Amino acid sequence: MSTTTPEATRTPGASPAPPRRRRHRDDTRLALLFILPASVGLLVFMVWPLLTGLYYSLTDYAILTPPEWVGLENYRAMLTDPVFWKSLRVTVLYVLINIGVQIVVALLIAILMQRLTQSTWLRSLVLAPYLVSNVVAAIVFLWMLDSQLGIVNIALQAIGFDPVSFWASETWVIPTVALVNVWRHMGYTALLLFAGLQSIPEQLYEAARTEGAGEWHLFRRITLPLLRPILALVLIMSIIGSFQVFDTISVTTQGGPADASKVLQMYIYENAFGQYNFGYASALSVALLVILMIITFAQYFLTRAGQSDLD
Repeated sequence: MSTTTPEATRTPGASPAPPRRRRHRDDTRLALLFILPASVGLLVFMVWPLLTGLYYSLTDYAILTPPEWVGLENYRAMLTDPVFWKSLRVTVLYVLINIGVQIVVALLIAILMQRLTQSTWLRSLVLAPYLVSNVVAAIVFLWMLDSQLGIVNIALQAIGFDPVSFWASETWVIPTVALVNVWRHMGYTALLLFAGLQSIPEQLYEAARTEGAGEWHLFRRITLPLLRPILALVLIMSIIGSFQVFDTISVTTQGGPADASKVLQMYIYENAFGQYNFGYASALSVALLVILMIITFAQYFLTRAGQSDLD
């Protein structure tokens, strides 16, 4: 009795069946090995501090004595703390000025780069301020905007204006800090928006121009709707970063004058490292985390950041 092998029954000229892929046991181990460093960093520098901060926010902890459990007492004190509410208002004012000016200027720069030139040198020049650290930028602008020796006030006096106390005025201090950070971050934001503009098909603009659409109509009907996902991402990232402003204010005003620039991060720092009240500082940090989570999720769903009009 003869037996027929699979090779004998294969149709002449047919390609051989692909061999079965064997699952190597070392693949999982290799993947875990690559993930391990990032996982350790996430646990040590993110998860553990978060859990520790949540615990300390429920205690009275002054670093020299063991934490004493007080429950929600720190949060009750925070709700009746006028300095907390003032620092929150100052932070919101800073965020509104910083984000409003930064997004408008960055979008204008991105559109100009797309329409006029896409030179790599120009993009490098636009990104240059972002490469300067916040501390260095703060020191430079602290000198430039000095009320007596700053070059800006010297120029204002030369054209007939009175000198402006940019850092010592309760009216000017937050707009000044915001514009310093706008100068540093607008190039990076512009490049993100420029990348989003590159994903919009040029055929849409050409079709609209043949119908007689002007530049404003193209921007309002094509650019803004199709740029929405990138714009939403930039807004979320910028707002989260703006709520955490600290170094610029620490170098220039340290919260003054009269707490006019004491943002929430500065108030947290003062409670933790100035008064050694780590329990209350942890509660303030948790409150900031909750505020950022609420704003982020609200922005994500209101702007439909996960959807694209190109689909």
